[in-house]
Amino acid sequence: MLLSRAVPRRTGLVRLPGVRQITPRRTMIPAPGPNTGPLTERRADRELPNITTSRGWLKTLPIFVVVVGAAMLGIFNYQKSSSSVVSSTLYALRTSPRAREILGDEIYFAQQIPWISGEMNQLHGRINISFWVKGTKAQGKMRFRSIRPSRTSYFRTEEWSLETEDGTVVQLLDSDIDPFRQE
Repeated sequence: MLLSRAVPRRTGLVRLPGVRQITPRRTMIPAPGPNTGPLTERRADRELPNITTSRGWLKTLPIFVVVVGAAMLGIFNYQKSSSSVVSSTLYALRTSPRAREILGDEIYFAQQIPWISGEMNQLHGRINISFWVKGTKAQGKMRFRSIRPSRTSYFRTEEWSLETEDGTVVQLLDSDIDPFRQE
């Protein structure tokens, strides 16, 4: 600490009396060309390269939009398929005697990657989904619709049906037994 106060700091060039100071000048160095070697030295005052405006990105923009759109649809569908609503309806379908009579045992999604169509908006109290299921006997399209009339009330199931491949619609929701009712 004492040494730093005793030795004066040099903040600039040493000025000698009677000698003219020459400040070094740096010349502008052109940017590397296409057939020149690698840039081995970086200098802050070099010339900037010319910007060539190419429209190549216009060709790839539609492909990018399609890929991003498909990825978004896949992500949203995966979110729907892994939700508790879909899991609960599949469980209720597996335990329903009427559904097991139509579809058979081992009820699951009909496709390896299922497509859940419809709206699943639990925040606003609207669930209206449908997806294909299959069993050991047949396959069909399950529809489930439930609403929540107010924020403080429970969801009320309005439709839970199974449409077979021949177009027959079977109502799985009995008026006296609701497998989804919470009280």
